[in-house]
Amino acid sequence: MDYKAEPCVTAHSPFDAASDSQELRSAMRGLGTDEQQIIDILTTRNNAQRQLISATYAAEFERDLVDDLKSELGGKFENVIVALMMPPVEYLCQQLHSAMAGIGTEEATLVEILCTKTNEEMQEIVTTYEEKWGRPLAEQMCSETSGFFRRLLTLIVTGVRDPVNTPVNAELAKDQASQLYAAGEAKLGTDEEVFNRIMSHASFPQLRLVFEEYKELTGQTIEQAIKHEMADELHEAMMAIVECVQSPAAFFANRLYKAMDGAGTDDDTLIRIIVSRSEIDLGTIKKEFERIYNRTLYSAIEDSETSGDYKRALTALLGGA
Repeated sequence: MDYKAEPCVTAHSPFDAASDSQELRSAMRGLGTDEQQIIDILTTRNNAQRQLISATYAAEFERDLVDDLKSELGGKFENVIVALMMPPVEYLCQQLHSAMAGIGTEEATLVEILCTKTNEEMQEIVTTYEEKWGRPLAEQMCSETSGFFRRLLTLIVTGVRDPVNTPVNAELAKDQASQLYAAGEAKLGTDEEVFNRIMSHASFPQLRLVFEEYKELTGQTIEQAIKHEMADELHEAMMAIVECVQSPAAFFANRLYKAMDGAGTDDDTLIRIIVSRSEIDLGTIKKEFERIYNRTLYSAIEDSETSGDYKRALTALLGGA
């Protein structure tokens, strides 16, 4: 299965960093702030262009653009704009750090970021995290998690997964499916180590083949097996891997739906997914959201408890309805 990743935000053309930086300065100068101007510029440039705007702004005005934006904006709207101004990998590292800071740990955030990445993406996150926070990601994560959940995340973070371009091996997939069956449904209790090893080592294309072989062998899906055999955070992590192997867009569409479902809105998750996926596959996620929930993502955000400039910034990143 070839995953068609369609972004919502691409390089803006024509692009003039000097003109954009001048317009942003004008939007923040004097009494009041032109929030719509800020939205119009920053949600329609890709991250590389935003970095050029920031550098040009600093050279032109001897001021830090992000500091100026923070001084003029507030609340969730400020969070969206500051997230857009960060290089993508730095933003994810900041989100990981926040998820583990203070009392308690946001396990769902760790799962969303770590279990959805290829080995190549994971290596970039690990390197950047240690540079930014002065502590290895695996070390901090180990102090915040426990049990088989910690072991699975540690394996992922230490980079044991095969590269995406590793050729798939049909015979190995049959053997791996047999191992998963023997470790779970075929025995009393569960051998989580076997699940952890296969789920963290095999590339996503190889895992897709393993899941097909599992269904062929057992007559059940791997999701059914995980539901029977796993609980709590380990269950969530395993399901995230399975869903991202089969359809990353469906995984993120489901996360967005849950972030807006019921009383209150999980703003951190909403912002993180829309910003971090905007240049990767937010267009695909929009299509999946509509397919699964029979409504557009745009309308879901419009009807959510978001409001004002915050709502306008999120919907602008979607590129319209």
